[in-house]
Amino acid sequence: MKRILYWLLMPALLLAIWLLLNETLAVGDIILGSVLALLLAWAAMALRPLRSTPKRGLTLIRLLTHVAVDITKSNVAVARLIWLGPLSHTPGFIRIPIEMSDPHGLAALACIITYTPGTVWAGFSENSSVLTLHVLDLKDENYWITLIKQRYEQPLKEIFE
Repeated sequence: MKRILYWLLMPALLLAIWLLLNETLAVGDIILGSVLALLLAWAAMALRPLRSTPKRGLTLIRLLTHVAVDITKSNVAVARLIWLGPLSHTPGFIRIPIEMSDPHGLAALACIITYTPGTVWAGFSENSSVLTLHVLDLKDENYWITLIKQRYEQPLKEIFE
C-alpha cells in the first residue's frame, strides 16, 4: 500500500500543477489532468532506472531551509560584488573531496551548488570522488570546503544513504 501511495505522489503533483495552470476545477480538466499525469509518470519511470526513497523528512526540511537562506545571502553578496566593481573579488576553483556516493544525493548537491549565485559545479571525478567548484569570491578555501561538506553533503548523506 505504501509503495502505491509513493508512486501516486508524482501524478498528484502533476495534476495539482495542471489545475493551477488552467485555473479551474472543472470535471473535464480534472479527468484530463489525471490521465495525463498518470501517463507522464508512467512514461518517466523508464528514465529513472535507479529508485530512491528519501529518508529523514526533518533533515530534508532543515536542508531546504539552509539552502533558501544561503541562496538569499548569496544573491545579496553577488549583487554587492557587481556594484563594487571587478576589482573587489577574486574568483577561483576549489577541489573538495566528497564522501557521498548516491547518485540522487550527488544530483541534489549539484543543483544546490548551481542554484546558489556565485558558485558553479565545475566537475566531478567519479574515480577520486573530488568535486571541482568555481567560486566567484574565493577568499577562504577552508570556509567553502566546510560549508559544502557540513551544510550540504552531510544532510544529503542522511537523506539518501
